[in-house]
Amino acid sequence: MTGPASAPKLLADIGGTNARFAVLGEDGEIAHFETLACGDYPDLASAAAAYLESLGLATAPREAAFAIAAPVSLTGISDDVTFTNLAWSFSVAQTKERLALARLEVVNDFTAIALALPHLETSDLEQVGGGTAQEDGVKAVLGPGTGLGVSGLVPSSSSSSPSSPPCPSSSLSGDWTPLASEGGHVTMAAANDRESAVLGILRGKFGHVSAERLLSGPGLVNIAGALAQLESKSGADKTPDEITRRALSGECGLCAEALDMFCAMLGTVAADLALTLGARGGVYIAGGIVPRLGPAFAASPFRGRFEDKGRYSDYLPQIPSWVITRDAPAFAGLRALILQG
Repeated sequence: MTGPASAPKLLADIGGTNARFAVLGEDGEIAHFETLACGDYPDLASAAAAYLESLGLATAPREAAFAIAAPVSLTGISDDVTFTNLAWSFSVAQTKERLALARLEVVNDFTAIALALPHLETSDLEQVGGGTAQEDGVKAVLGPGTGLGVSGLVPSSSSSSPSSPPCPSSSLSGDWTPLASEGGHVTMAAANDRESAVLGILRGKFGHVSAERLLSGPGLVNIAGALAQLESKSGADKTPDEITRRALSGECGLCAEALDMFCAMLGTVAADLALTLGARGGVYIAGGIVPRLGPAFAASPFRGRFEDKGRYSDYLPQIPSWVITRDAPAFAGLRALILQG
């Protein structure tokens, strides 16, 4: 009989729109990638079961690791997880039982991306400004997609210098400890009058305006809609893809302004995160939007805004920022998580 150690391991990265699955084989390689639309399934377990059925594996997985676009705070009192931008919730214990798993690890999706950072190659990254990262410096990671994910990676006591205080939480990946953060829901701040006007319109619509209300696919639509309202123009119904396409082609000035504002505001939030964490190890940008912008992102207002921090405008330019170009980087983090046993 094949034991749990030699059986394939199920990996999943579940966002607000797509459920991405893969299998980690006995050889340590990740294979059988497949993306399912979350809206086609009533819950996570159904999507996972459909994926596994499609593979027809000779040996079913007995271990799994899921990266979830939701707050994950499992306690002995409750193991329920509710998605932020998806009408799914699930019990970890019940999902584990339904999929016949002996072990199920569940982490926030950007915690998984933070875990992936030490395993990325140079070819997986595109630097956008800044100097040289400190090798053992804190790393910040964020990324807009259906929502706005935020995390960080902190050197644990074993990788810190003798004079450094030990990290208070346990390490999930050798010499590094990832953060389980919901920083995408911090209050968005304006850097100029135009942004203040946009935020004023969105406050009238949402009340509290988080960073995610602007720095996400729906957020790009929110920005374009607010700008259209300020200019008494149509355009509030455009999709994120259409806004991006028309902005990059130069055929729509309002779309171009919306995308520029999006990138500038991302610079604001990224710089705030870098200052908050002391991210001398650099800032990493993931998610489904920025990597698709290509060279346009490097030419955008992102980096200028990132470095524009008043008295700390000498501090930020030293911190490099990278776009993670590797597809589905969370799987590298999930692999590291599940292999540590």
